[in-house]
Amino acid sequence: MALHLFDTATRQVREFRPARGGTASLYVCGATVQGIPHIGHVRGALNYDVLRRWLVHSGLDVLFVRNVTDIDDKILTKAADAGRPWWEWAATHERAFEDAYTALGCLPPSAAPRATGHITQMIELIQRLIDSGHAYAAGGDVYFSVATFGDYGALSGQRTEDVQQGESQAEGKRDHRDFTLWKASKPGQPSWPTPWGPGRPGWHLECSAMATAYLGSEFDIHGGGVDLVFPHHENERAQSLAAGDGFARYWLHNAWVTMSGEKMSKSLGNVVSIPQMLRRYRPVELRAYLIQPHYRSTIEYSDEALSESAQGYRRIEQFLRRMRGTVGEIGVGTVPAEFGAALDDDLGTPQAFAVLHNTVRDGNAALDAADRDKARELAETVRAMVAVLGIDPLSEQWAEHAGGETEALTALVDALLAERRKARADRDFAAADAIRDRLTEAGIAVEDTPDGPLWTVRD
Repeated sequence: MALHLFDTATRQVREFRPARGGTASLYVCGATVQGIPHIGHVRGALNYDVLRRWLVHSGLDVLFVRNVTDIDDKILTKAADAGRPWWEWAATHERAFEDAYTALGCLPPSAAPRATGHITQMIELIQRLIDSGHAYAAGGDVYFSVATFGDYGALSGQRTEDVQQGESQAEGKRDHRDFTLWKASKPGQPSWPTPWGPGRPGWHLECSAMATAYLGSEFDIHGGGVDLVFPHHENERAQSLAAGDGFARYWLHNAWVTMSGEKMSKSLGNVVSIPQMLRRYRPVELRAYLIQPHYRSTIEYSDEALSESAQGYRRIEQFLRRMRGTVGEIGVGTVPAEFGAALDDDLGTPQAFAVLHNTVRDGNAALDAADRDKARELAETVRAMVAVLGIDPLSEQWAEHAGGETEALTALVDALLAERRKARADRDFAAADAIRDRLTEAGIAVEDTPDGPLWTVRD
């Protein structure tokens, strides 16, 4: 394949070579379902959805697993504070995340395993680690012994002498650097029986067990947010390799969404929830905003940036709808070489969007020049690109979301703008201004741009 990806473990861009010919396997750390999702939560899901679509477009069958962490300290605490059962709290917010993924156009995963459904696999993994001398039981807890794994820190760059797991020092823990695989039960909290006593799994253990249960002992890509590199992914890698699994061959990490330079998080109170955003912007516009920056670049959220991105998407949408109104149905062509090269270069979506917008500009110019054959060819190329990005306005999902009223309004406004373009070409500026005034009175704002007129419905 031509695809190259930045591998966190080696700190370099590597050619992607699947372990099994014709198939790519991808595990992404999903949500800890403690609350309503915000745009920082879904950014990674969208990034990996684009990667998955590009792998499929490149001819690969993709096994895509995105887990659900449905047992966790934060879930237990928030459920208790709300006076609700922990399992009901987790299930409620799992549905909220799934609704957000679906609304934003994420393809459904091949599997979406819950941690609580894989306790058997976790116990088996713990036993393998104990048998090999990499883990030990103490007082109902089980710990991974960091000192026994010589490659610890290779993923994150942590020096073992500096490691701080963020866990409290418990009786029986031999080394403060050791991390918990299994937590002894506490009164009022859920537990499962094990050879070491009742309890519940540690977070890091969950993902190792679920990834290998579905993708095998070695798989291609493990993805997640950059905040998971340490300790979560470092510990996943350590315990999996120590148990004898090859585990992930490539490690990918997407950057944060920030506000005022701070990572978006509930604890800081600077979150923008998905339901809140979808009351102001269409889902496809929010998707385009979150996938256009490079996945390894931080997005500094602002209303202005999102609004500008939404206008850019509307230029694409209006070109395709204008084309369909002029020449009828538009097929899906092939992506241009420059677009493919951008995505092959570590999923370079900024460059891919640049190719997309340039093609839209050329398509509008061809249509203005009455070169319908050229315009159709370019429109089909645009559709190929937006299909890969998951933002095709003519696709069933987004066309249905737009609804019949939007389709009708688009047809009427585009017809008036076509009359305005002709009037300006004929230097009948009074007629052109009259059309613009009619649109303004109807609540339609028209902005003349180098890519053609952009119209929006005023609030």
